[in-house]
Amino acid sequence: MNVTADKVLDAKGLACPMPIVRTKKAMAEILDGQVLEVQATDKGSTADLQAWANNTGHEYLGTEEEGGVLHHFLRKGGANASAEPTAIPEISLDEFKKKVESNEPINILDVRELDEYEAGHIPGVVHIPLGEVEKRAGELNKEDEIYVICHSGRRSEMAAQTMMKQGFKKLINVVPGMCDWTGKTE
Repeated sequence: MNVTADKVLDAKGLACPMPIVRTKKAMAEILDGQVLEVQATDKGSTADLQAWANNTGHEYLGTEEEGGVLHHFLRKGGANASAEPTAIPEISLDEFKKKVESNEPINILDVRELDEYEAGHIPGVVHIPLGEVEKRAGELNKEDEIYVICHSGRRSEMAAQTMMKQGFKKLINVVPGMCDWTGKTE
């Protein structure tokens, strides 16, 4: 890949959601058509940045890895870019935990990366990593109410945005996510 960046953002050592938060701020500082290089060490940042660019009208150009550092390249969109996609309803972790523990049927989508999921997840969830949501959303029923969860609430929001564009109407983002989950896991 031969891309020249107009601005470089150092997001090394940061975990979700901070690479996205910093990318959003840096993108506001460059002109339409310019390229932002985001340097990150969080392996989940690739899927996060792809989904964020897709949801905000920016162009994800690709990623190169060098010495354990991911170099992501994004081109700022024009009139089609939006700083804020449509809001997804949220539920607090405490309220969500009560629903899970009520033993009533509930649809939960976990969009974390495989290693995060395998380290511990809520029993009975459907696991589709954020980077696969666009392709695999058809595995879910568009008419169901679906609670979307990740580590902190940022990736789940992006996944819900992607699903909303595919016709899902009853999506609820769990905030803050598994980082503060105290309920049962497997």
